[in-house]
Amino acid sequence: MKLQGKVAIVTGAASGMGKAIAELYAKEGAKVVVSDYNGEGAKTVADAIVAAGGQAIANQANVAELTDIERMFEETKAAYGQLDILVNNAGIMDGMEPVGEISDEKWDRLFSVNTMGVMRAMRIATNIFLEQGHGVIVNNISAGGLRGARAGAAYTASKHAVAGLTKNTGYMYANSGIRCNGIAPGGVMTNIQASMTGISEFGAARQQTGLGTMPRAGQPEEIAKLALFLGSDDSSFINGQVIAADAGWTAY
Repeated sequence: MKLQGKVAIVTGAASGMGKAIAELYAKEGAKVVVSDYNGEGAKTVADAIVAAGGQAIANQANVAELTDIERMFEETKAAYGQLDILVNNAGIMDGMEPVGEISDEKWDRLFSVNTMGVMRAMRIATNIFLEQGHGVIVNNISAGGLRGARAGAAYTASKHAVAGLTKNTGYMYANSGIRCNGIAPGGVMTNIQASMTGISEFGAARQQTGLGTMPRAGQPEEIAKLALFLGSDDSSFINGQVIAADAGWTAY
């Protein structure tokens, strides 16, 4: 029970990596707030956790909306009275557009979800953690936050921004009992492709050169194990890092 007595928020937890993280956290003793834009999906995951003997509540939130993020923390406090771990997992893909093709609208949408939403959740969590003297943040960043040949311009830039935010936050609060680390998964079997619209023929073709070096696709449960490590005291000496989980993809 690596997370016994801990309270964790996991965003984007109705499916894929977020779902796997929420389930593993609950199995390891955490009380989990299963948050997702898909409220029904979040409830299904939370109900399954409870049925399996864990503790969880569902929260519907669009992380692009500040009011939704604020309500997520309010519901967490009302249910459990504390917060120990924030996992920023929610994210959307672009359409592989290079900078010459990206629209202002899609750029803003990607940054609202992938970057602004993460920053806002971190801001609220950090102030909670400062007051109580401890806390952990785990950001799901993607290999697109480390390399340029994994997605389009908007997604790549949005994830690079979160990588920098993760490192800065880990450094800034290193003496305040707060740790902040990131996971950079390679290709993982999730449904994030469903968020892709207006696929760029040129961008997709160029991105294939990067995709061709991927050793294999990962499973959500493999990423969840790293999220458990980073969320627990097992990683007490790890801070301000972005760790790739990609079977060696980014080693190329």
